[in-house]
Amino acid sequence: QVQLVESGGGSVESGGSLRLSCVASGYTYNMRCMGWFRQAPGKEREGVATIERDGSARYDDSVKGRFTISLDNAKNTLYLQMNKLKPEGTGMYYCAERAQTRCPAGDWWTVVQMYSDWGQGNQVTVSS
Repeated sequence: QVQLVESGGGSVESGGSLRLSCVASGYTYNMRCMGWFRQAPGKEREGVATIERDGSARYDDSVKGRFTISLDNAKNTLYLQMNKLKPEGTGMYYCAERAQTRCPAGDWWTVVQMYSDWGQGNQVTVSS
């Protein structure tokens, strides 16, 4: 069983930056796919970015050029550097992991259901 704990969220003005961290403990997959997902009140959970152990990353179009996902395998820690934050980026951010080496392709709604382990979430609020 894998435990995922997110941190680094908070409130920031539009244009500001935050860095989220996700520490994995317990059983962890040696070659894993991990990702960040966001859910706003009343909306479905959607993908922000995913990353494979070798650093291959996928980003939602809405965050390309502004967000960077990275993985420190030695520390079992996933990061999400968020720059030039926008109000539409507000929501609960979740760290997730799955056993498969390759991160799944396809629409985010389908992809979300393919991740087996989830953190409790960390709130990010971006004001105008």
